[in-house]
Amino acid sequence: MERTDRICKNESCKNRVEGRVDRVFCSSYCKSDHHARILKQSGRTLFKLEVDSVLKRNRSILAKFNLKSKTTVRKEVLLAEGFNPRVFTHFWKTSKGETYLFCYDQGFKEIKDNFKDKYLLVIWQPAMANQVFGRSHEVALK
Repeated sequence: MERTDRICKNESCKNRVEGRVDRVFCSSYCKSDHHARILKQSGRTLFKLEVDSVLKRNRSILAKFNLKSKTTVRKEVLLAEGFNPRVFTHFWKTSKGETYLFCYDQGFKEIKDNFKDKYLLVIWQPAMANQVFGRSHEVALK
């Protein structure tokens, strides 16, 4: 049987491919890298990764300013940090009808205080779980 040297299909790799005859990549890393490059070149964005990135940044910014369980921060300060109020994970309505938006465990609500735009920041409380998840907080925390 004639043996031919096969080179990895990943453009950035010149290693030999060993193993099965139908194998085209030298490693799983090269296979992932190759497909990621193709996806990037196609112009399509990975929507989920983009949203996750914004959510994580929002949560980080909110946690940075909300060192207690409740605080108020000027809107322009959060926006200057890169906060995007249009991206959030869920909402919670109070018994008074006020709506808080959340990025994971960090919540915010836009308010006016002394004619200035601000955000009221809160931290997730276990009692909120029933409204959001439709079950008690004990089950939601498991």
